[in-house]
Amino acid sequence: MSLPPTVVRRLMREITQLKNSAPEGIRVQTNDDNMLDLTGLIEGPEGTPYAGGYFKVKFSFTEEFPAAPPKCWFATKIFHPNVSGAGEICVNTLKKDWKSTYGIEHILVTVKCLLIYPNPESALDEEAGKLLLEDYGSYCSRAKLITSVHATPRVRPVEFNTPSAADSSPASTSTSTSTSPTPTPAPAAKSAATAFNLPIITRKSASPAPAPPTHAVPLKSSPNAASHTGENDGAIGVVPSSKDRHLSPSPLSTADSNVDLNVGVVAAANVPSSGTKAVKRAATSNASSGAEKRKKALKRL
Repeated sequence: MSLPPTVVRRLMREITQLKNSAPEGIRVQTNDDNMLDLTGLIEGPEGTPYAGGYFKVKFSFTEEFPAAPPKCWFATKIFHPNVSGAGEICVNTLKKDWKSTYGIEHILVTVKCLLIYPNPESALDEEAGKLLLEDYGSYCSRAKLITSVHATPRVRPVEFNTPSAADSSPASTSTSTSTSPTPTPAPAAKSAATAFNLPIITRKSASPAPAPPTHAVPLKSSPNAASHTGENDGAIGVVPSSKDRHLSPSPLSTADSNVDLNVGVVAAANVPSSGTKAVKRAATSNASSGAEKRKKALKRL
């Protein structure tokens, strides 16, 4: 039976959408020779006696589609209160609750929900409905047996090898991204003193540290060294005189900024004390000569 072009275009659009982004547990099979020969595949939901089975649902479209629902039935034998022995499905979506906006995907999702929540009040299979209400254990055992015999293939249908729309959703992508290992942050850069092993010098004075000379400075003797020390008796360096000093570059600078770093400082223990002793002897002799003169003057009187 031929269908109007509008119906054919809509069916082609729905089939293409289902193949590109099918809901979880739902796929479709098409026939290359007859595009209207459409079969839906429903995977048995986990936690139900239909788990592990794959159930085929056949479609038959008329010229009234989508104003009227298509005819649907189970091509796979199933033990269910709302499915007859011939495979007829009792669901309001395919009858009074049908809307022209519904399509193939909506029908398959509704049938899958019917496998999870059977409705024994409108049972087509009276035996299944009675067991469901009176002895749920016997109902599950019977449904599992029929599923294992008629709906469980040795090899999973190839249509389910393609990921569903739920598997490729942004939520699953973000979950896989968040569980990936966190990259280890790069170690912090070391300070210049640590990287180049520079010594750290602490100074108590407020003056800046003098820059070290780039070459060795030879020791020079002061021209007035003899007048201050008398002689140079082999010390490491000579104390410079006041003429050799220069003004401090800053009022807060210390005396170490005025002295070359390579010029040694004579220790107090090495400075000869002859000059001091000579001054003391001269003062003592002058005092004694003055006393003698006063005594002679008193005798003359």
